Formats: sequence, C-alpha cells, structure tokens
Amino acid sequence: MADLSGSVVLVVGATGGLGSLLSQQLEAAGAIVLRSGRTMATLAADLRDDSAAATLIEAAAAVHGRLDGLVIAAGVVAFGPASEVSDATLRELFDVNTLAPVRLVRAATPHLAAAAQSGGAPFVVTLSGVVAESPTAGLAAYSASKAALAAFTQAASRELRRASIRIIDARPGHTETALSTHPLEGTAPAFSAGLAPEAVAARIVRAIIDGEKDLPSGAFSGAS
Repeated sequence: MADLSGSVVLVVGATGGLGSLLSQQLEAAGAIVLRSGRTMATLAADLRDDSAAATLIEAAAAVHGRLDGLVIAAGVVAFGPASEVSDATLRELFDVNTLAPVRLVRAATPHLAAAAQSGGAPFVVTLSGVVAESPTAGLAAYSASKAALAAFTQAASRELRRASIRIIDARPGHTETALSTHPLEGTAPAFSAGLAPEAVAARIVRAIIDGEKDLPSGAFSGAS
C-alpha cells in the first residue's frame, strides 16, 4: 500500500477530462498535486517542444523541493486512413503521445529516485490505452504512437524498479472524455458507449495506492 498523504505529484495534461479528474482524486487521497497543461498560467508546457519536459520537471520539483509521483495524462488523437495521415499529424502524435512521456520519465527519474532513497514510494502513471493492445483500423497512426509508449514503459519499468520507482501503464478502453471531439485530423467514428471517466480515474488512483504495476484493458471492466 502507498500512502499518498503529503506526496508531491505532478499531473501533466491536468486540463483534460481525465487529467482533471485524476488531479481531483489524487488530492482527495491526500496528495499535493501540481497541475500542468498548455493553457495553465503556472507550470504550462507545450510538449511538442524538445526541451519542455525537462523544464517542466525541474520547475515542478522546485516548488516543494521534491517530486514523489508523475502522472502523464496529456495526449492527442487523429482519425482517418493510414494512407492519408499527414506528416504534420504524424509528428504531433509522436511528439505528444510518445516522445514527451519518454522525456518526462527521463527527466523525473533522478527526483523520483531521491524520493525512494528518502523512504517514499515514487511512481509514474502513463496512459497508452487499449489501442496499445489492439491497434485499431482508422486509428493506425494514433495506435502506433500509443503502442510505442507502452513498449517504452514496459522496458523502463524493469530498469527503474532497481531504483524502487514504479511505472503503471493504464490501458483503458474508449473513455467518455472530449478528446475525440477535437482530433488533429479526421472525424471520430460512431463509438459505442465508453467508460465513465470518473471510474477510470478512480481505478488508476486505486492502483497507485494498492501498489499495482500494470493496468491492462481488462482492469477497467467495471469502469462504466
């Protein structure tokens, strides 16, 4: 069990539907939550920028002199045939969904390792989603960006456990947030009813507290 009371947690993508709920629920569990998003007055970050991740992590760690947790809830989506996706869309999908999380984890590792050495239970949460398990037609490029993230977290978790840093990759199915209503490209298909974002966020926070190390799509079967 992990006690979140007083833990300093950075939520990246905290202005999004799921990120905002994760922030609220982490605070309810006792964490000190630092919020980051493109439009926020403090800890704002454009994750398409190569240097944004390192700058953001250092700024977050400086607020309270430490960092105990990192939740990466930022992401972008695009729809359409694989043969028609534009270079600009490909670039942004991988910049935000893959490269930014890799850079955030890289930059956060020294701070999280220090938290572990001080007796804490540091963690990282990534959200690759069900498409990392089951790449989806009409979402080929998006699926690829998320599958790459899942591969990174799977390998990185084996490395970082030596420093007592836990990575949880969450792979919920389609969740009823507004992400699909503002894609980089294309139009969302008619999805069936998705998971309740409040329940998805609650499941992730429970995994953090309970010491879980992975959240496959099946772990969200009751999040409706």
